[in-house]
Amino acid sequence: MADNGGVLEMTRTEFEELVAEALDRIPPELTRLMDNVAVFVEDEPPADDPELLGLYEGTPLTERGEWYAGVLPDRISIYMGPTLRMCESREDVVAESEITVVHEIAHHFGIDDERLHALGYG
Repeated sequence: MADNGGVLEMTRTEFEELVAEALDRIPPELTRLMDNVAVFVEDEPPADDPELLGLYEGTPLTERGEWYAGVLPDRISIYMGPTLRMCESREDVVAESEITVVHEIAHHFGIDDERLHALGYG
């Protein structure tokens, strides 16, 4: 990891390890409830939202009914590029990746952005 003209640099492996550590800090009582969801690290978000730190794609647990069977896993993507561009230190990356992971997992549980902001997860 190096500082390159104000842009924090970190290898993909280092960033993936931080995301894995953030996932490990999710309380076990929550991770046991997570169902059919996979977490991925991506280099960059979709071009139409270049500052996006994370994205949840799928059907929240609160919206799943009897029809929910045989579907692909929900997908949580954590984007390395914008996270590194907004952070000034490894500690910032640790904090921001943890907030992003919690934020996207909350969407899996059916918690919307308004409620997350009220809980302090801007």
